[in-house]
Amino acid sequence: MRVDGWRRPPLSRRGRASLDCIRFLVNWIQNRYRLPIDVQAQTTPTQPAAATGRRRLLFGLDPRLFAIGLAGGVLSGLLGVGGGIVMVPLLVIWAGYAQRDAHAMSLGAIIPISLASVITYGAAGKVHPGDALLLAAGSIVGARLGAGALTRIEERPLKLVFGLFLGAVAILMLVRS
Repeated sequence: MRVDGWRRPPLSRRGRASLDCIRFLVNWIQNRYRLPIDVQAQTTPTQPAAATGRRRLLFGLDPRLFAIGLAGGVLSGLLGVGGGIVMVPLLVIWAGYAQRDAHAMSLGAIIPISLASVITYGAAGKVHPGDALLLAAGSIVGARLGAGALTRIEERPLKLVFGLFLGAVAILMLVRS
């Protein structure tokens, strides 16, 4: 194959097999999780369960969400945690979101939190781009798999698994400190 005067060497058998495995994995993930996510998107309510109750709004927005975001942002920048460990429980307990909706909201908030932290730590020279790219590549695949699994798990088992995860993290941090 020629591209702008440069001839790409043919792939070895191992290279073709690797590409075939990657293509297969990507197609399997897309086909396995496409339908449940589409169905879930059609049935998910647009507002949290507690939205029907009376709330004090600031400029039409719930100030509790700002407070939860502030706590998640501070803890994310300070400790490297925030999205799942801080925001999800607060969104469920304090803001009245369903567990699945809280996970989705937290994932949406991760992007700006991460960008702000990367800029701050990057300016201090603490970000190693090669390592960060490898983490990001694994995270993208893992997030896709996790989001697909999230659509299949019932609300109660999801709360139990998440609570057990938080408990295990707390015990591990206590033991290692």
